[in-house]
Amino acid sequence: MSCYPKIFDIVRQIPYAQVATYGQVADLAGLRGKPRVVGYALYRVTADATIPWHRVINAKGEVSRSSLRHGNDDLQQLLLEKEGIAFVKGKLDLKKYRWQPPLALIQSL
Repeated sequence: MSCYPKIFDIVRQIPYAQVATYGQVADLAGLRGKPRVVGYALYRVTADATIPWHRVINAKGEVSRSSLRHGNDDLQQLLLEKEGIAFVKGKLDLKKYRWQPPLALIQSL
């Protein structure tokens, strides 16, 4: 069975104007050490408005850039900026914007 539905459920819980890292989502999904799986899952969901894919970034506080995404890197940063997230030299402040899921959520996963 695919782990993608669980990843999507977790990403749907990231609040407006907050972000999570690929590794953070992987850990919550029981995929410790497999942040790339989260990236693969989110790669093609840009058209699905129910999954806020743009709120998942890399551990450096950056949008992970890829020539394979056909401009969605710029779209991701634009969507985050529309939510009020500020970027300085291509990075956002993880201490300020990182999602801290409630303990009850963590325990239920």
